Amino acid sequence: MKPNRMEAFSDGVLAIIITIMVLEFKVPEGHDWHSLIALGPKILSYIFSFVYVGIYWNNHHHLLHMIRTMNGRLMWLNLILLFWLSFVPFTTAWMGESHFAPAPIALYGIILLLSATSYWLLQLAIISQHSSDSAFVTSMGNDLKVKISPFLYLLAILTAYVSPWLSGFFYILVAAIWVVPEKRIEHILRNHK
Repeated sequence: MKPNRMEAFSDGVLAIIITIMVLEFKVPEGHDWHSLIALGPKILSYIFSFVYVGIYWNNHHHLLHMIRTMNGRLMWLNLILLFWLSFVPFTTAWMGESHFAPAPIALYGIILLLSATSYWLLQLAIISQHSSDSAFVTSMGNDLKVKISPFLYLLAILTAYVSPWLSGFFYILVAAIWVVPEKRIEHILRNHK
């Protein structure tokens, strides 16, 4: 199996995740702007999750281009990542329905933490294929974004019970850190052509 097959499968799963999230919206009963305003929490939670799924799609795409040899380990690690991401529509809907109650916000963070951990394990497995390229291993091993994100997710989970807004700030902070694609991978790919 070539890496592009795993990437195509992953792209399909991520597209379905986004589709499921948008299908959660029901047409408002009213016919005025106020009817849409009532959907505010659902729309906000959808925007959050759309951005997160987009970030995973973008960074996952870059990461998979670093695979030298496909194997069962990479396939399973990728499936575990997709497994956790597949819970995003559920937690997104629950957050919106509950108007950002503490338990749904905390569960959202738990799912994002497990997704981030799965991504990190996939990244480590791919890095291990480059053991002969110490510059690559050093560069990718010093990924501050991968190291700080779980800590910020933990803060978001814990603060969900103190303040939903503070918890949301930590989710936005992680998204802001990751929104720019991995430039190191682009640089490595350009230099190894």
